Amino acid sequence: MKMQILGAYSTKFGELWNVSPRTLAKEAMENALKASGLKATQIDALFVGNMLSGILGNQANLGSLLVEELGVQIPAFKIEGACASGGLALHNAINSLKAGQYKTVLVLGIEKMTDHSQDEITTALMAAGSDEERMAGATFPGVYALMAQAYMQKYKATEEDLAAVSVKNHYHGTLNSKAQFQFLVTVGDVMRSSKIADPLKLLDCSPISDGAAAVVITSGNVAKKVKKPIHIIASEVGTDTLSLHDRKSFTSLAAVIDASTKAYKKAGIKPSDIDVAEIHDCFSISEAIATEDLGFSKKGEGARDIAKGKRTLFKGDIICNPSGGLKSCGHPVGATGIKQIVEITEQLRGTAQKRQVKRARIGLTHNVGGSGAIAVIHILRS
Repeated sequence: MKMQILGAYSTKFGELWNVSPRTLAKEAMENALKASGLKATQIDALFVGNMLSGILGNQANLGSLLVEELGVQIPAFKIEGACASGGLALHNAINSLKAGQYKTVLVLGIEKMTDHSQDEITTALMAAGSDEERMAGATFPGVYALMAQAYMQKYKATEEDLAAVSVKNHYHGTLNSKAQFQFLVTVGDVMRSSKIADPLKLLDCSPISDGAAAVVITSGNVAKKVKKPIHIIASEVGTDTLSLHDRKSFTSLAAVIDASTKAYKKAGIKPSDIDVAEIHDCFSISEAIATEDLGFSKKGEGARDIAKGKRTLFKGDIICNPSGGLKSCGHPVGATGIKQIVEITEQLRGTAQKRQVKRARIGLTHNVGGSGAIAVIHILRS
């Protein structure tokens, strides 16, 4: 059964003070439908990826709330899996098509974060951590800092190597009109920025963001109306322990290895066949580790490969985060997984403008929840 993306759209990401969640959702859904050539009456169900609406917005029935913006009465589901909520929403939507329950569905990822204080956001995000980590006062910057320390010690990587991740993604962000941050940074800028959790500094960390993204997918023949439909050839999920201290390794995410291995097998490809990837770079260390877990770089070489330019537009091989990634494009947590799909769809259609990867045919998205307790991998082909 072929799974095809008919329409895809992302709002601008950033500190959108004057925009409500309803308005963000409506913009994303209406424009995804417009791109698909379909009307809301042709959609069988709505899947919403979101993490924080219940915690921050006191709204635990988000699917029902947002389906009102479509003006139709169809089944609506909210899917939550921390920062992997968007990817999980798409995974569940795909499974609903495979089961024959629906033929054409709309998948929305959305988050409105900047209306709340830094402390409120930090506490809310740690709802995705373990009881032990919360009781110890840990935050996700602290947890990822432990991973960075272990990685640097084991592989002799430097803080400058990690800083290169942010440098690359800010460069890509300057080419993306919808990115939250559209300015260049240098390794020196990263090194001089405020220390958040040693060795991670402010410019190693993704920001608090607002935004929404949506895709229309189908298993039906309606795709013939679209000039260049994009096929979803694999959708896989892997899980691991919530607590970092319960894992076998601090320098690799078993959930990512499991999900990506299954996805490559399902798609019948190798890591080297990937042309472009959107990586969950919530912190600089996470992209370095991800490129190794995904098979793009050898163990211990991910950060150095990025520093050498191997993942950079116009001179790299497997291009990572042409959108600017979470670091530069922004990280409205529920929307991220769908924004990644929108970016890869545009890359494979050849409509990514200034950030277009030449001759891109196969793309991958890597969406992670918490510190790696869950990972969702999608592989797309033009």
